[in-house]
Amino acid sequence: MAPRILLARHGQTEWSLSGKHTGRTDIPLLEEGRRGAKLLGERLHHGSWAGLPGVEVRSSPLARAKETCELAGFGDRARDWDALLEWDYGAYEGMTPAEIQAIRPGWLIWRDGVPEGETRAEIAARADAVVEWARSADRDVLVFAHGHILRTLGARWLGLDVSFAARIRLEPTSLSVLGWAYGEPAIERWNDTGHLG
Repeated sequence: MAPRILLARHGQTEWSLSGKHTGRTDIPLLEEGRRGAKLLGERLHHGSWAGLPGVEVRSSPLARAKETCELAGFGDRARDWDALLEWDYGAYEGMTPAEIQAIRPGWLIWRDGVPEGETRAEIAARADAVVEWARSADRDVLVFAHGHILRTLGARWLGLDVSFAARIRLEPTSLSVLGWAYGEPAIERWNDTGHLG
């Protein structure tokens, strides 16, 4: 079986709720985020997922991703990996898109990047390392991470430029699956929040 990547975005935080760019700031989950993480775990431990036996699990080392992983019931199987950290937003950390637009009209992170932070090439290189790892053996992998790095993973899994990630949004505590169709990399499931009811 060709390996797949299951992507779990962390649960809701105060900053994700308000739309602030949350890169390396270690923001905790809200109660809503904790509830969503538990519901995601229930989904992945029952039905056709059946706890994902044999899956290899990695998490961003940031608290919001690690707690989501733990509450979903995969903390004992997970290893932290810096490649899954969120985009370093530099000077735009903690700002909303509207606040950034006020000082830089027309700005789009996927095209323009951020000042004093991580470049598009740098986040693409991290995503490429995750893709290479995921494809390195005959087993599925499950990663707990953040919106922009996971969207970048989606683009790079498909062999596309980082800019493609602008077209694939992700909600907190969503589940996505990157797999294969006719021997080519494909998106099997994206931004699935059905477990949140």
